[in-house]
Amino acid sequence: MRNLPPLNALRVFEVAARTGSYATAAAELGLTHGAVSRHIGSLEAWFGHKLFQREGRRMVATPRAAAFASEVGRAFDRVSYAADAFGGPAMRRILRVSAPTSFAMRWLIPRLDRFHTANQEIEVVIATVSTVLDDVRGGFDVAIRRGAAREGAWPHHRAVPVLDDVDTLIASPALLKHRPITRASDIEGHMLLGSETRPGDWIDWLDAAGLSRLSNQPRRTFDHFFVTRQAVVDGLGIGIGPMPMLDIDVASGRLVTPLPDVRVRRGGYVALVPGHVGRVSAITTFVDWLEAEGTILTEQSPAI
Repeated sequence: MRNLPPLNALRVFEVAARTGSYATAAAELGLTHGAVSRHIGSLEAWFGHKLFQREGRRMVATPRAAAFASEVGRAFDRVSYAADAFGGPAMRRILRVSAPTSFAMRWLIPRLDRFHTANQEIEVVIATVSTVLDDVRGGFDVAIRRGAAREGAWPHHRAVPVLDDVDTLIASPALLKHRPITRASDIEGHMLLGSETRPGDWIDWLDAAGLSRLSNQPRRTFDHFFVTRQAVVDGLGIGIGPMPMLDIDVASGRLVTPLPDVRVRRGGYVALVPGHVGRVSAITTFVDWLEAEGTILTEQSPAI
């Protein structure tokens, strides 16, 4: 007989620890706040010590409990993958993908029809996250994050490079009609728009353009890049945007890149697959497709 804690309580515990909130766990699991608290209490009784501690108005997992929750999450993932494999090839496979909002909106979603046309047995379901969020535990089959694919960069995950990320100046055509930018110094006096999720973009671009003296120029900062991009499209100022991710906006005429030769190379995007997952056909098919799409786009982009 395996010495297992109560499994229902264990499931509630993993979600509460992962989300950092009893209320969020209750909403995700379709339970009441009181039910979550009772499950956690029964698990604490089984272990004989507290799993959560109060921080302000929130109940947060203790360091030991958080480490245990991470292992539990991976165990549930393994059960999920085994259940999917047992379902057999005749069943339509739902593939859960976690991706940064801007990447999903401007790059991944516009291409998904091509993937679904070629792979009608796989349905991709996308959940978006802030790029500030580094947590890649549970709840997905493939996660896409900004970063490098070097060894050790993503513990417990296999990383596959997907898309290079190169920053350049972006603006709306309407704004440039009134105040053209034909050389780097022309940005002086323009409102600079930035993002909390990409804090160093303006500093690095100004340095590459030889305009470090303008690093203190007034700017307006939004919490996420997709908000900043919309502000640029609306003509509220100029911004720094990733290419080729924004090629779709340049092709449609919503955005222009007035100084395309001034660029800053970034780490790009990687696809992350839990390390314990073997070469599951649906996951492999999707990751191979992502890699191929990124390679095609890189080859079509002008040399840097």
